[in-house]
Amino acid sequence: MVVLADMARYGDALTSAASIAGRTRISEPTVAKVLKMLSRAELVLSVRGAAGGYRLAREAVRISVVDIIEAVEGPIALTACVDGAEPDCALGACCGVRGRWDAVNLALRSALEGVMLTDMMRPEFKRPREEGEAVYGRH
Repeated sequence: MVVLADMARYGDALTSAASIAGRTRISEPTVAKVLKMLSRAELVLSVRGAAGGYRLAREAVRISVVDIIEAVEGPIALTACVDGAEPDCALGACCGVRGRWDAVNLALRSALEGVMLTDMMRPEFKRPREEGEAVYGRH
């Protein structure tokens, strides 16, 4: 979320993993790993070459929290038995809630689909800072 929010501040501009790491204070190897996952999920585009870097694949207002979670964590599932993902649960035969998690999971997913990357960004992070202006709310 933090990596994408940082990228969203710069619109279509290309940025490097090192630049994102410097601005967010997340280690560069972690940023690089996250960018690879986001690229595989087609949330960011990778441009090769000396003038290359990364940029959002679509506008931040069109990237949902579900898109981001699934790119990094995989499908949203509150329990292993959601959508029959774990049919051989050791407690399956005596579980009083078996088969009832799908509705809860669907409600959660629906709620998160309505929350966009831009909704998660603090207002002061929605545009690049001007020279001399405080960075990340600090002076």
